[in-house]
Amino acid sequence: MGDMFRSEKMALCQLFIQQEAGYSTVSELGEIGCVQFRDLNANVNSFQRHYVTEVRRCDELERQLHYIESELKKDGIELSELTDDLPLAPNPRDISDLEATLDKVETEISELAQNNVNLKTNYTELNELCIVLEKTQIFFSDVMDSPSNFGSDDAHAHSRGQLGFVAGILNRERSFAFERMLWRISRGNIYVKRADLEEPLIDPHTGLEVYKTVFVVFYQGEQLNMRIKKVCNGFRSSLYPCPATHAEREDMLRGVKTRLEDLKLVISQTADHRRLVLSNTIKNLPRWMVMVQKMKAIYHTLNMFNIDVTKKCLIGEGWVPRNDLENVKQALAAGSAAAGSTLPSFMNELETEQTPPTFNRVNKFTNGFQHLIDAYGMANYREVNPALYSCITFPFLFAVMFGDLGHGFCIFLFALWMVLDEERLSRKRGGEIWNIFFGGRYIILLLGLFSMYTGFLYNDIFSKSLNIFGSGWRIHYNTSTVLTNPSLQLDPGVASFKTYPLGVDPIWQLADNKIIFLNTFKMKMSIIIGVAHMIFGVCLSVVNFMYFKKYSLIFLEFIPQILFLILLFGYMCFMMFYKWVKYTPKTDYLPDSPGCAPSVLIYFINMMLFSDSPQLPGCDEYMFVAQPSLEKIFVVLAIICIPWILLGKPLYIMAMRKLRTKRQITISSLGKMAEEGGSHDVHDEEEDDEPISEIWIHQAIHMIEYILSTISHTASYLRLWALSLAHAELSEVLWNMVLSEALKFNGYPAAIALYFIFGAWVLLTIAIMILMEGLSAFLHTLRLHWVEFMSKFYTGAGYAFVPFSFKVLLHKDEDD
Repeated sequence: MGDMFRSEKMALCQLFIQQEAGYSTVSELGEIGCVQFRDLNANVNSFQRHYVTEVRRCDELERQLHYIESELKKDGIELSELTDDLPLAPNPRDISDLEATLDKVETEISELAQNNVNLKTNYTELNELCIVLEKTQIFFSDVMDSPSNFGSDDAHAHSRGQLGFVAGILNRERSFAFERMLWRISRGNIYVKRADLEEPLIDPHTGLEVYKTVFVVFYQGEQLNMRIKKVCNGFRSSLYPCPATHAEREDMLRGVKTRLEDLKLVISQTADHRRLVLSNTIKNLPRWMVMVQKMKAIYHTLNMFNIDVTKKCLIGEGWVPRNDLENVKQALAAGSAAAGSTLPSFMNELETEQTPPTFNRVNKFTNGFQHLIDAYGMANYREVNPALYSCITFPFLFAVMFGDLGHGFCIFLFALWMVLDEERLSRKRGGEIWNIFFGGRYIILLLGLFSMYTGFLYNDIFSKSLNIFGSGWRIHYNTSTVLTNPSLQLDPGVASFKTYPLGVDPIWQLADNKIIFLNTFKMKMSIIIGVAHMIFGVCLSVVNFMYFKKYSLIFLEFIPQILFLILLFGYMCFMMFYKWVKYTPKTDYLPDSPGCAPSVLIYFINMMLFSDSPQLPGCDEYMFVAQPSLEKIFVVLAIICIPWILLGKPLYIMAMRKLRTKRQITISSLGKMAEEGGSHDVHDEEEDDEPISEIWIHQAIHMIEYILSTISHTASYLRLWALSLAHAELSEVLWNMVLSEALKFNGYPAAIALYFIFGAWVLLTIAIMILMEGLSAFLHTLRLHWVEFMSKFYTGAGYAFVPFSFKVLLHKDEDD
């Protein structure tokens, strides 16, 4: 957990690797995944780099693998995931064997695929011929079916005056346009008969279903014959020979059916052989894909290296976490040993002024919280990481809005199932929503736990209360008074005899003024939590100032900011606590009775306006004697903090610039300045080149933003009160209007009604109270952390550490 306080220290390293050991060394570095390489050939075209030939070979291997995978998917065969350890990157000497194997497999599969298409094409043509011969039997009657009436479509038949005919098949959607076109070219001197096929035919090239129509066109004349055939070709219809006599058609139909049966047998044998080839390929295909992906990533990384003038050494640069420097050295040694290099590879650490990347080492528990922070913006290098504190504050603020013991228990059970069965569920391929839920399973687990805790404090379980410790109120009325009055008021001075040990007293569940009580309680609680949260965020800025040696900003920014926040809103929280302690119903002193309790909000407004607070007869104007003087001092100091924030930093920068200008007059002062350079603030050196006018503008914007945001952010925490109250009331409405109605029935029908109504109540509870209300509370909690909390100390302008890692690379490919 200590690694999450701020990002890890990074080092810019220069790697010297022998060229023959480059492949194996980068492979070892990819396995450990702790180096983010820099592209030293950014100005070089991708096609002019040293290893472009090897990258193209990998591209060709990927193409072959994708082709094999697509053929597997055509047959409905799914690739199995690798359950054992992932294979290592192949040796460069073994690439030729892999290429030969894939070429052989691709050639065999492509030949089988082409043969399959040819066979299916022949089968489709014979099937269509068979259908045409069967349908034409309907078009010709036994009486008219004689050689004297019909002839073939040759020239002799037309010269003898016989009718010619053309038979074929075409797509159904083109049949009407086809018939109109024939009518136009023949001027009505044809006769068309057609019949739609009820069952679709399969296109052998696309595999899609196509609905077709069989047609026969009767005509007379050679010229009309040529026109009809041209129209048939234009509409992409298939023409088939059809004998004129019934006996010849029967003989041809029997022959076609015999050829169809033989062709079915050949297609079946071809499919069995294709399935055998694919089944032998699928065993090695996942390993081949991983090996090719690793090999391609290695050559892409090698293209980022420089080659020295001797063409024997590769020079690379990259960012490495300091805790992993020893692992990188071991990987360099292992890569040289694997390649059999006589000269060892070594690493040098470079001094640089470039900003390193941000790297926060996380585990499966903290990974979800770190992703929430990174979604807002990557932290600057070595900046305080809010994810460490969000592990507690995030679920707590969520639970304040979602406080229900029953609903929180449902969320906890769902998250607990994902945590306990995470090994099996991690291999499950779900949708995007499931991946979000599973990735944040530990966040959801804490959300449920904290919701159960706050629900216990609110004494709220599905809008009902639990009487665990016994109520601290007692009824002092007699039985007749209780039975004859619909509502009675309990005097807290008499009816209350003890304080409920933990949480809200269950008697408030029966009170008519329950909403008024909880409304006041939760509103003040949200303000107190919000002010404490913001004060903690401002205090974290001191940690950044101390680490980056910006000591002047502690006095120029932190002190006025924290004073402004505490003197105004911190004092308002103090008045809330003091009001709870001072005023009690068990006192005989009138000014300390509940009737004289003032409004804290009115007090705060009058404090800002320097006006007197209204008072009731017999009550004190203020809660304590020194309150008016103390309030005026607080307001004056808070007003002083405004120009303090505005003027302090720019004036300090101007003074430091003038001081450095005087020191640069003499040469001797330059040496002294170099020796004392480490004691100056870093932010002064960074802002030396910035015009003073822009510094004034930026500081004015910063001052206005902080002063206004302090007020608006405090009011923004009222969402804790609003959503908590809305959740409790919606839960109560759902209970009273749905489930309680089923409890009013009597007899056996009540059991049946309760069964269905309980199901409806469970469905609405899960859909509305858990999913919708939970999502709403989650988004509001996210906003409170991103805006109200992190804006006090978090910049979020860095860039992420993205190491060269095979694990990350393969994981991204699976997501794609």
